[in-house]
Amino acid sequence: MGFVKSQNSIFFLVLLILVEFSWSDDTTNFIYKGCANQRFQDPTGVYSQNLKTLFTALISQSTSAKFYKTTSGQGQSAISGLFQCRGDLSNADCNRCVSNAHQLFDKMCGPAVAARIHLSGCYMRYEISGFKLAGATDLLYKVCGATRVRGSGFDQKLGSALGQVEKGVTGGTGFYTGVYENVYVLGQCEGDLVGGDCVECVQSAEQKAKSDCGDYVSGQIFLQQCYVTYSYRPDGVPGTLPSERSKGKGSGQNTQKTVAIVVGGLVGSGLFIACLLVLKSAFKKKREVKY
Repeated sequence: MGFVKSQNSIFFLVLLILVEFSWSDDTTNFIYKGCANQRFQDPTGVYSQNLKTLFTALISQSTSAKFYKTTSGQGQSAISGLFQCRGDLSNADCNRCVSNAHQLFDKMCGPAVAARIHLSGCYMRYEISGFKLAGATDLLYKVCGATRVRGSGFDQKLGSALGQVEKGVTGGTGFYTGVYENVYVLGQCEGDLVGGDCVECVQSAEQKAKSDCGDYVSGQIFLQQCYVTYSYRPDGVPGTLPSERSKGKGSGQNTQKTVAIVVGGLVGSGLFIACLLVLKSAFKKKREVKY
């Protein structure tokens, strides 16, 4: 009887962990923050009021737009800011992501004169008048997968897959996601970075991905005004159609819904549970970069 209870407990534990882990691609997952070292000198409260007004405007616009940029206040006390949602998000998901990002600024950056919060589905940033921003192609944050790809030929696959991103963002939306030979890729430019400037930024991100993460199963490269991510699944990308996997060609569309990369095949083992717990802990680790 005790053995049956033990089995049931393990079953429900595995089920709960799987449910939580399957949402690891939730659009509000934290990726990184960037906080300026300088703090507001705000004896009159004008900066605080302008920042509050700015956030209100950004959150309001996120119900109907994927990108919005504005300024609150005038002169030296003015504060500019923007949000950028992933191109495949619905209006409701965009608003939810932006709202969640807004709630993290005070907690993670305090009264910084400039700050940036990047979640998996969107990012927001603001800066006071006169604050010097990084260049469009300056690296803000990167992370490579935990394991390397075995066997030859992956560099060619990755290069071709990333090349699809470069072609895709030229379509006018500045966003692309797709699959090429089991390499899932995603790239996006900031809303006001268009045409050749967008392509140039994505090219810089792609080169960084290949040079720094090129022999790893995944990579994420975030520049000031664009980012590129990839993930390689030798056995196929979960969520894609078998016909797409068998073609071995790019199958992405600019508005293709992002697929979650989930772990499978070891559900019944204690090792799998331990791995999930380790991964869960790793996802919670705070990541910080300079603004």
